[in-house]
Amino acid sequence: MRVLLNVDGASQYAEKVKSAYRNSACGPTTAYVILNYLRRSHNTIAIQDINELYKRLGGTKIGLFTWRFIKNLRKELGPNFHIARCSLTEALDQLQKGYPVAMKFDQYFTFQWFAKNKPLYKYHWVPLIGYELKNEELYLIIHDNGGRKRDSRICSVKYEDNKHVLRFVKIEPLHT
Repeated sequence: MRVLLNVDGASQYAEKVKSAYRNSACGPTTAYVILNYLRRSHNTIAIQDINELYKRLGGTKIGLFTWRFIKNLRKELGPNFHIARCSLTEALDQLQKGYPVAMKFDQYFTFQWFAKNKPLYKYHWVPLIGYELKNEELYLIIHDNGGRKRDSRICSVKYEDNKHVLRFVKIEPLHT
């Protein structure tokens, strides 16, 4: 089984992103990518650039905390969206409904320093845009938000190797 949404990625290292923000702009970039996607069916969403989202969502040099991401995105989108932490099952359900999910790798605040499997990232937000079951193993499909001199790319991440540091935030329209 495979679900993959047609989401346009963005790089947090793009020229249009302020150089002072680039290293910590993964949260605002993730929000930007998801809001751009949702705007196709919900034209009430006003898209700002990544720099503006960085400020409005409360980005800092050490990143964007989950609680702040949720709280400030609720302010931005208003009552027509349900924005909340969710489980893996809920995240997969959101993908089946056609909604990308904000996914955060967070080794620092989950205190998973000595886990058997090393996660793909220690601390990084990405848009979760799909999943695939291969040989009864779950793979999550993400946009990686780019790198220095590299656009965002789609990659697949083995859930089992990263589950100890993953957090999910759904951004679900309440009215279609």
